[in-house]
Amino acid sequence: MGGIQFLIDLFLHLDKYLPDFMRSYGTPVYVMLFLVLFCETGLVVTPFLPGDSLIFAAGTLAATGIMSWWSLPLFIFAAITGNMLNYQIGHFFSEKVKQRQKMRFIKQDYLDRTQKFFDKHGGITIIVTRFMPILRTFSPFVAGVGEMPYRKFLLYNAIGGTSWATAFFLIGFLFGKTTFVKTHFSVIVIAIVFISLVPAVVAFVKGRSSGKGKAAARD
Repeated sequence: MGGIQFLIDLFLHLDKYLPDFMRSYGTPVYVMLFLVLFCETGLVVTPFLPGDSLIFAAGTLAATGIMSWWSLPLFIFAAITGNMLNYQIGHFFSEKVKQRQKMRFIKQDYLDRTQKFFDKHGGITIIVTRFMPILRTFSPFVAGVGEMPYRKFLLYNAIGGTSWATAFFLIGFLFGKTTFVKTHFSVIVIAIVFISLVPAVVAFVKGRSSGKGKAAARD
């Protein structure tokens, strides 16, 4: 199995791989999960990491006793501190971004989409985008670029990180023992990603429509 193929299989069948990892390695698995969540939220170049499904899978395993409840505060801590790092990275590159200088590994389209969320919703974007793959990685970066007051950012960050990790963990915990979840885990993972992306896609389409409408009005 190729590297990419294995990663896709791992992503879709976390419910099968995580128990094996826990039995084979124990505590280091928690460190690995912490790093995955920290990197997804803390490094603007890794928005593809599976935060939602990983937390959901951990919740299902906590329901069966394979993983500990202590993984939840660990995930919350990873989410909050990851965003704090991302904010600082955005602040560091603020001038470069404002001048729209090309930056390797960072897609300008994602930055533009996230900026539209900030323009429309303000600081609460830090909370809302927690539940949207890709945009949750870029929102703290854009907050740093826009020099959002740090205290305000920390408040929204704490609320967003805590609610995101807790929601997906509890959903996994409450439904992890059901036959449907055990049988259709990969389908549920895809559904989680799809549902999470819907608000971002709708906002993007609205933004494009609005932009075309303004351009037509000028013509």
